[in-house]
Amino acid sequence: MSDQNTNEHRENEHIVDNKELSIFAALIPVVALVAMLAYNVYVFGDDALSGSNQFILLLGGAVAAIVGFFHKVSYKQMIAEVEENIRSTTGALLILLMVGALAGTWLVSGIIPAMIYYGLQILNPTIFLAACVIICAIISVATGSSWTTSATVGIALIGIGEALGISLGMTAGAVLSGAYFGDKLSPLSDTTNLAPAMAGGELFSHIKYMLWTTVPTITVTLIVFLIIGFSLETNGEADVDAILASIDSSFDINGWLFLVPIAVIALIVKKTPPLAALLIGTLLAAVFALIFQPQIVAGITGATELSFQSGYQGILKAITVSTDIPTDNKALSDLFSSKGMTGMLGTIWLIICAMFFGGIMDGIGALARITKSLLSMAKSTFGLFFSTGISCIVLNGTASDQYLAIVVPGKMFAKAFKDRGLAPENLSRTLEDTGTVTSVLIPYNTCGAYHSGVLGVGVAEYFVYAIFNWLSPIMTFIFAGFNIKIKRLTSKKS
Repeated sequence: MSDQNTNEHRENEHIVDNKELSIFAALIPVVALVAMLAYNVYVFGDDALSGSNQFILLLGGAVAAIVGFFHKVSYKQMIAEVEENIRSTTGALLILLMVGALAGTWLVSGIIPAMIYYGLQILNPTIFLAACVIICAIISVATGSSWTTSATVGIALIGIGEALGISLGMTAGAVLSGAYFGDKLSPLSDTTNLAPAMAGGELFSHIKYMLWTTVPTITVTLIVFLIIGFSLETNGEADVDAILASIDSSFDINGWLFLVPIAVIALIVKKTPPLAALLIGTLLAAVFALIFQPQIVAGITGATELSFQSGYQGILKAITVSTDIPTDNKALSDLFSSKGMTGMLGTIWLIICAMFFGGIMDGIGALARITKSLLSMAKSTFGLFFSTGISCIVLNGTASDQYLAIVVPGKMFAKAFKDRGLAPENLSRTLEDTGTVTSVLIPYNTCGAYHSGVLGVGVAEYFVYAIFNWLSPIMTFIFAGFNIKIKRLTSKKS
């Protein structure tokens, strides 16, 4: 993710401490939330994210508020933290709406169909998943944003994978593995800047030190996806010619369409605010739709030919509501549909409810109490690394926010690392290896909600295949356990 204003806000955030709150009391809302979510998913299954999980998050916040009242925390303080949490996600919520708009115009303009059209001719099932990792890693390093990567090439790769007969979960896992590799290492990424700021280190020293755990992790990820690719039995290859012919008959496919995604990526690389870049990408695609796909734009409104009114209506419908492009190939029916901005409302609803729970937890001092308890368990160097990592993962699940999962442990553990004679790069690397990358593995975390909403693939579907994301914490624990590349403040070699 990349939102510099949020980054600066989180860096200066005050962490609420409540000395009267015991660890038992701090964990009551967490246990209650996990139990309620587990039962809710059992009852509703895949439909749990349609609204019931959102209400469960509100109930979890209510449990946390009751705990707060019993420990002399005022309603005003709790609501103030909720307001602060929701305010910090304003940029993310607006980006989500704009991603929905962009997806709609990129469909009707032929940009996504063009990516699928050419991608099917270049990528075959054997190398497809590994190629997804590499392509998304390059885009994410260039843009510094896993969110932008998902919203652009990620959506197209999902379409190509589906056309090839590859599991959506596999493709999404490969996309996110590459996207978070780049997000984690790019100097343009806000989390890459935030982690050393919290640890008291320097940006490029932090990036260099992260390579020791990140390169082995991405290497293992690529090997696993290559093995999966060689063992895949897909029926997509036989249908490629028919799919290509169907795309060609429905859209005017040409190389000019790629100017729009190239422009968006260039804007992000030039540090244009993501919201502005996505808006420009949406408007450019709308113009391209009127130029290259006039029959499709007119058809959205039921008109036989394009006029100013039908063009205006067609574009606005593509941006805001559900759009389906009819084709003569059933395999393309799901690929050539978009829900526009309305498709993002469920994800926005989820994030707001998650921020309510996280805000109450922060307001009553539960987040600080849980982190302090984990810190007290760090009796050895490995214990310190492990406690830090677990704190980041727990906060991704309790605060539902990637930034808090870096800021809170970063502030809490900085002195402990220094007292042990450990360089700040150790802490900043651990924050990234466990806080940044695991956020996407939790459905109601802002990152998990965003990516599953944009890619149209549930967290449960891609969890196992997001290999880079769950392997990164394991790798950093292995390095700590075997004392590999543990940089110290003195000249003493690690």
